[in-house]
Amino acid sequence: MSDASTAQTMTIGGRPEVGGSSFGVINPATGAVFAEAPECTAAQLEAAMGSAAEAFLAWRSDEGFRRDCLRRAADVMAAASDRIGPLLTAEQGKPLRIAGGEAQVAAMWFRYYAELPNPRQVIRDDEKALVEALRRPLGVVAAIAPWNAPVVVAAFKIAPAMLAGNTVVLKPSPFTPLATLLMGELLRDVFPPGVLNVVSGGDALGRMMTEHPVPNKISFTGSVATGKAISSSSAPDLKHLTLELGGNDAAIVLDDADPTEVGEKLFWKAFQNTGQICAAVKRIYVHESLAAGVVETLTELARTVVVGDGMDESTQLGPINNLPQFNRVTELVEDALHAGGHATVGGKALDGPGYFFAPTVLVDVDDGVRIVDEEQFGPAVPVMTYRDVDDAVARANATTFGLSGSVWTGDPERGAAVAERLDCGTSLVNAHSELGPDQPLVGAKWSGIGAENGHWGLDGMTQLQVRYTAKG
Repeated sequence: MSDASTAQTMTIGGRPEVGGSSFGVINPATGAVFAEAPECTAAQLEAAMGSAAEAFLAWRSDEGFRRDCLRRAADVMAAASDRIGPLLTAEQGKPLRIAGGEAQVAAMWFRYYAELPNPRQVIRDDEKALVEALRRPLGVVAAIAPWNAPVVVAAFKIAPAMLAGNTVVLKPSPFTPLATLLMGELLRDVFPPGVLNVVSGGDALGRMMTEHPVPNKISFTGSVATGKAISSSSAPDLKHLTLELGGNDAAIVLDDADPTEVGEKLFWKAFQNTGQICAAVKRIYVHESLAAGVVETLTELARTVVVGDGMDESTQLGPINNLPQFNRVTELVEDALHAGGHATVGGKALDGPGYFFAPTVLVDVDDGVRIVDEEQFGPAVPVMTYRDVDDAVARANATTFGLSGSVWTGDPERGAAVAERLDCGTSLVNAHSELGPDQPLVGAKWSGIGAENGHWGLDGMTQLQVRYTAKG
């Protein structure tokens, strides 16, 4: 085990804290424990919540100071790629250059919110009264981040919460706690004590956080099942919720698209981060006249892409992050093959240690097969054909998921008309998985409640208050 990694500490009240015990963190490229992370005790969580509640009283009162802190946080994170990258690659699996980039993206989010206007809105101003709409902080935010992009998603939550005047207790996934704990350490001297607390532990800690009486807001990114559980457990306290949940994003390729060009773009939108992105392409519907060309392009890229340890500079796709997810992807691919599907490439785990699964393109599958109907969140994508675009849209919409969807075409105007019919939070034309700090990330149906990013994300971290001031 790495001594440097085992020294990682939680941040509670601006101080380093070791856990009451520790748990192993597995390197998915080897399948072996390489470090230990602190397990937060119930008493330590109480301390974190108490510290956040106490810090809120002063933190909420000075917006200019909050903006200065966010600017300093951006500078710290921008300089931290070389420290965060190797730790994140070791625990998550993604290539080192991409892992280091998470620190840069986090810096971008902090900087964006540091400068985002948050004005009062004047509803009425006449001889009788001044009526304004204000956005006031909620208090303590319990934030829970996932294992696929832990540092980036943490920034999605921390930055708007803090601009609004809230304080934060953040928990990363137990599969990827180390880079987020380091993030907490790096920011200890940026925010006043108690404003940002970072604790680590398993699912039991997450339940304690969401059921705790102190937080008025829960911001969670993860599975639909966990999101439903959080919604249920937080209901007695009527907590505010932002839930960014799973997706089963459909891509529809129209009959006027270039199959080679679109196939190349779709490959990376489906397989980037080894398919472990909520808003990745999860299923592809191709007009029957283009299917052979699109499948051929996807297959060739899947056959030649370099899969390996993220620490290797040549690696393009790393392992699946954890054993439960590896087993799920394996199960879904095997189910598709047993249902009559055919893998044009891949279709099985790679030999050797670690959670490596061969990039897989599946054909001869259809709606009703699990890998089409469910979210695989891994390096396997099913490709189906259609004849009529109305049928493709109906099949794309026939799901409880609704994160995003895309249309690929040589005629963007035509594509926009089709994309407008998709039942999802984000519809795209000739693009997919495009995010920015000013662009809301929102899910329809079971893919989420509320929005992250942009002023919509800021609004979600606040309580609307109407201020009526009588005149005369």
